[in-house]
Amino acid sequence: MNRRRSISVFALCAAAALPIAAASGRYAITPGQVAAAVTGDGMPVLPDHVLLPAEIVASVPDPVLKVKSIDRSGEGQAVARVECAIAGQCVPFIATLDFDTRVTSGPVPLSSLGRNPAQTQQPSPAGVRAGAPATLLLEGTHVHITLPVVCMESGAIGQTIRARSPDHRQVYTAQVVRDGVLEGRL
Repeated sequence: MNRRRSISVFALCAAAALPIAAASGRYAITPGQVAAAVTGDGMPVLPDHVLLPAEIVASVPDPVLKVKSIDRSGEGQAVARVECAIAGQCVPFIATLDFDTRVTSGPVPLSSLGRNPAQTQQPSPAGVRAGAPATLLLEGTHVHITLPVVCMESGAIGQTIRARSPDHRQVYTAQVVRDGVLEGRL
């Protein structure tokens, strides 16, 4: 194994171990903290409408969060890329924002949400949608890794789909095990 690959595997394992270490000097980042950062960036949103793909932790109790970007991920939703303002306090992560329920100071034009007023809202099927963030659980002989991914395909529970890392560098094939959660093997 070359040096670069071993460092990447170590960083991946260290990032996966953060939620386990939450009890020992790690502090959970809450949807409320993410909502405050997104609202401060100009898009008002309530904590109830922020979905985190997994437990995200920081090395300090109340880190200052910085929103790097917000990208549309589907009808009525977006993905916010968030990181700690001070490097090393947390790993960068993604959060799903629900546009349909965001707080606004006035009416939101339907065209800004990508909806046609003539369309009727249909409940989304169980599973995952293409372009939506999800959590990938990778299982190996002695390793359990949790990663944020973006679904490349829609799939119902039990189906196998492709998903990619948020940086577009890795593609995974995994089975949908519940809403927003995929499972794969190492």
